[in-house]
Amino acid sequence: MVTAAPFDPSAPPHLSDDAWATLPEDESGELINGVLVEEEVPDWTHETAVGWLIAVFRAWGVPRGARVAASELKYVLGQGKGRKPDVSVLLSGSKPPPGRGAMRRPPDIMIEVVSPSPRDVRRDRLEKRAEYAAFGVRWFWLLEPATRMLEIYELGPDGRYVVVLGAAGGQIDTVPGCEGLVLALDELWAEIDALGEEEAEEPEG
Repeated sequence: MVTAAPFDPSAPPHLSDDAWATLPEDESGELINGVLVEEEVPDWTHETAVGWLIAVFRAWGVPRGARVAASELKYVLGQGKGRKPDVSVLLSGSKPPPGRGAMRRPPDIMIEVVSPSPRDVRRDRLEKRAEYAAFGVRWFWLLEPATRMLEIYELGPDGRYVVVLGAAGGQIDTVPGCEGLVLALDELWAEIDALGEEEAEEPEG
C-alpha cells in the first residue's frame, strides 16, 4: 500500500516547464526543481552594467549576424529548471532563436552581473555556473561590479568551465570567442562611479 504525502498548503506550488515558460510577464521568477523562486532585485549599478554589456555586444555583434537578448528571456535548462540570464548572445552562424516562447537550447554566451549579497554571489558563481555548463553553454561570463572583475569561462571537453580571461580594468582587445570585440572596462566603472549614494526612505506623513 502506498501512502500519499500529506497536503501542505504552505508549500510552494510546482510548475511544469511549459507553465513557467508561459507565465504572464508580471509574474517574475526562475524555475528551480519545479518551484518558482524569486530573482534578485536589480539596482542602478546592476542595470548600468547590463545595459553597457548589451550596447557593446549589439554594436559589435549585430553587423556580424549575432543576436543579443536581455534579462527577461527565459531558458528552459532541463526538466523543472529555468533561468533568465542577464545577457545572452547567439553568435553568427547559430540557428535563429524562436520569435516567441522560451529558448530550449543553449546560446553561445550567457552573462551574469553579480550582485553583492551573499545569496546572489552563490547563485551566480556556483549554482548557475554548474547549470549553464550542464546545459552546454560554451562561454559563461561573470561581471562583478563590487569587485571590479570580469571573468570569462570556456566549457571544456569534460563538461566543466575553465577560466580563460580575468580582468579588473583597462581595455581588453582580445576577447575569447568574440574576434574583434573590444571591452573598455574603465568606461563601465566610470559610469558606475558617477551614480549617486543610496537614497533614504522618505518619511511618511
